[in-house]
Amino acid sequence: MVEFHATTICAVRRGPDDIAIGGDGQVTMGETAIMKNGAKKVKKIFKNQVLTGFAGSVADAFSLTEKFEKKLEEHGGNLKRAAVDLAQLWRSDKGMRSLEALMIVVDKNDLLVVSGNGEVIVPDQDFVAIGSGGNFAYSAANALFNHTEMNAEEIVKESLKIASSICVYTNDNITVEKL
Repeated sequence: MVEFHATTICAVRRGPDDIAIGGDGQVTMGETAIMKNGAKKVKKIFKNQVLTGFAGSVADAFSLTEKFEKKLEEHGGNLKRAAVDLAQLWRSDKGMRSLEALMIVVDKNDLLVVSGNGEVIVPDQDFVAIGSGGNFAYSAANALFNHTEMNAEEIVKESLKIASSICVYTNDNITVEKL
């Protein structure tokens, strides 16, 4: 089976009014075949009050994003409750268990990583990165967040640019969404 390397996503929250999430546009099949350069893997959902980004299988991530938005509606926009509910469903539902993706979700109050293992992770600081180049983007975001006055959007863009210069599965065709 050929493995797809889908993306790098980075999110930063510098308070309730400075929030950004970004992703690169590359989808790679196997070790060398770049299948797409301009994939969009971040978006605003739930009345433009929540940002979400995904890493992993694109079709799986779209399905998860739709399910997550329904959970947000069920829980009146409560991000943590919706994320926990989705993680429990993802882990227990036979059809969803095989979905391979990670999600970052962020609003004015919370920044979370949601996985299919039933995990909802609140990072120690207000930045996080996932995906093929996630470790590179995370390291860059850590340095920029803690040692500069850059805003969330600037940190996200620069972290993804740095990741794209190191990781062959990450390109510099970056999409950023802000709250």
